[in-house]
Amino acid sequence: MASAEVADNVIDIDPTILELEQRAAALLGMPAALWTPSGTMANLIALSVHLQRGDRFLAPKGAHVLLNELGSAAWLAGGMPEPLPHDAGPGRPAPGTLSAAIGGAGAPYYALRTTLLCLENTHNWAGGAVTPPDEHAQLLSVARQAGLRVHLDGARIWHAACALGLPPAALTVGADTVSACFSKALGAPVGSVVAGSEDFVARARRMRQMLGGGVRQGGVLAAACLVALDRVNDLGAEHEKAKRLATGLAELGWEADTPETNIVLAGVPDVAVAVESLASWGVLAGPMAGKVRFVTHRDVSAQDIDEALRRIRGGNAK
Repeated sequence: MASAEVADNVIDIDPTILELEQRAAALLGMPAALWTPSGTMANLIALSVHLQRGDRFLAPKGAHVLLNELGSAAWLAGGMPEPLPHDAGPGRPAPGTLSAAIGGAGAPYYALRTTLLCLENTHNWAGGAVTPPDEHAQLLSVARQAGLRVHLDGARIWHAACALGLPPAALTVGADTVSACFSKALGAPVGSVVAGSEDFVARARRMRQMLGGGVRQGGVLAAACLVALDRVNDLGAEHEKAKRLATGLAELGWEADTPETNIVLAGVPDVAVAVESLASWGVLAGPMAGKVRFVTHRDVSAQDIDEALRRIRGGNAK
């Protein structure tokens, strides 16, 4: 970061940000990409470009755009959100459910208009659940037949690709736009991208500036994101550590399923008490979806996992 070559990103001449955007676009299978300070801003930009005020958009229940972005999809992008159940597996609706939610043609002009599908891979609220390419394609097919645009919140798409042994671009096929984050166990302190067509990125750049997301010598931050991209192939180690933690928690009587990526959701009788107890033992976790959420990353070693389990065993947080 200290030695990054920089210029001015607001007028699109910072060489390090340009390098990052070009590399990220290629990895995501998109013509172009735009750096943003956060994944929340990346998603908001995409929704603002795709939606007109009053348009309804569909997303799996618990999606980040529904629960964790402070209602900006409605407040700023003007969209009317509707959640879809996870009836095809964790984090994903069945094609028939999506089709029914969209509805048929011939509705009167005053009916709610559905124009956008937002998917999430991996699905954070569902414990880092992965959507495989075939199920992604089925949902895309339904959306396309109904004339919907599709945005993929791929904040953790690197994890999904690693878990499936596929390139990230294999998981974005057919989507109009995709966001991706560089801080999810990759080590970058800040930064995401939103990617799509050249025309989309031109419109997205204006929206980013309206939201205050344009920076000057942004290459200092983009340099860390480039390092993060070099670490994508290391994510399998984080997934293994998460499995090690889940196995240990299950042996201690916690309701912990084997994770697909690096998020472990563990069921306990009282989540608030468990989180407070864990913190008192130096084991940091948080609540999500009515469970305790643990996340592994490159700064937590396998020995740290064993130490956390030792402390939990001694304290009986459950």
